[in-house]
Amino acid sequence: MDNLCPQCGAPVDANSTKCQYCGAALTPKAAPAAAQPNVVYVPVQNATASNSAISNSWPIKNKMVAGLLAILLGGLGIHKFYLGNNFKGILYIVFCWCYIPAILGLIEGIQILCSNDENFQLKYKCRIQK
Repeated sequence: MDNLCPQCGAPVDANSTKCQYCGAALTPKAAPAAAQPNVVYVPVQNATASNSAISNSWPIKNKMVAGLLAILLGGLGIHKFYLGNNFKGILYIVFCWCYIPAILGLIEGIQILCSNDENFQLKYKCRIQK
């Protein structure tokens, strides 16, 4: 049975002197470790700066304007036109008589206003107006 690293808890070979995931020094144990449940350890990759995914060619939009348009005029899809999704905006206009776009617009407006700037930019492919 494999031992566990005292630093990160990853399974390590009984004969190894160094953890392959975190690099911590290991001391050999004479007694086998207690039975552990089967746990799959996936090392975390170093996160890259996600700002590089935001393109300078994207149009500049205001998150507050998009959220308020969605809440106030979401039934007509005005926020969809503002964010550049004209097809969905037309669908909202076509189905505005059944009030479903108004409900969706309210929900989307709250989601837009509650999202952080980076997620807003990546989802709608626009840059935040500073």
